[in-house]
Amino acid sequence: MSDFPVSGLVSPEILQASLGRSDLVILDIRSTAEGGRAAFEAGHIPGAVHSDYAADGWRARIGNAPGMLPPLDHLAALAGRLGIRPESRVVIVPAGLAATDLAAAARVYWTLKLIGHGQQAILDGGFKGWQADPGRPAATGPSQPRPAAPYPVVVKQELRSTADATFVAARGKLATLVDARAASYFDGREKAAEATRAGHIPGAVSRDYAAAFDTVTGKLKSRDDLGALYGSVPGGPAISYCNTGHTAALNWFVLSEVLGRDEVSLYDGSMTDWTQDPERPVATAAG
Repeated sequence: MSDFPVSGLVSPEILQASLGRSDLVILDIRSTAEGGRAAFEAGHIPGAVHSDYAADGWRARIGNAPGMLPPLDHLAALAGRLGIRPESRVVIVPAGLAATDLAAAARVYWTLKLIGHGQQAILDGGFKGWQADPGRPAATGPSQPRPAAPYPVVVKQELRSTADATFVAARGKLATLVDARAASYFDGREKAAEATRAGHIPGAVSRDYAAAFDTVTGKLKSRDDLGALYGSVPGGPAISYCNTGHTAALNWFVLSEVLGRDEVSLYDGSMTDWTQDPERPVATAAG
């Protein structure tokens, strides 16, 4: 398992060579939209455990914002129930069907890193990519996690931006705000249901997260392609946001874990949280 990365992406070939390792936790996060537990039980990577991204509470509704960081004791218990220990090497497996499920894997990855876990990677191509080679093994039936004690959380606060921190950064131009949503949201032509106003945080640059996903292969685009897509994002600190901290997680992952930029944080509350306070400014395409 020496070739197993401690961050970023892992290939199906490397994962297959690592199956059966006692320190390996394969985390299949398919939620109801991708078939959930039923799809997992119909076929999954041998040894994987299932955690429904939506139902297991990887994100929490706080007030009217649905995508906030959950309480730390919840995350500690969740990680422990799934068998994640400080020494574990975690591979997060999305469905591999669309940019949105890759973003879910990125949000789980960010959450584990934020609570202090040091070794996690996303399976490039997800379960769909795993299945592309009929020679790769698959298992059926329910998952069998080896539960551990609640995870000993040590928060890496620098990975997260709060509303207040984002406000200060935007006002003082202390960081580049990177908006992961489609142009219709950025311009203010539509908004998330929980947001009170349409538009974007003033000064933000638009980088639609879906552009990072290769719809043909089901994988993240190549590092060179990602470098071209994100290369014009100004250097220095960056804050990734969207509507609920979901799609922004993929932009965070690309900037931080693939392109290796320092001081990249995720604003988990994003526009649904930002717009709850009428004093926080919002801009539209018209100004």
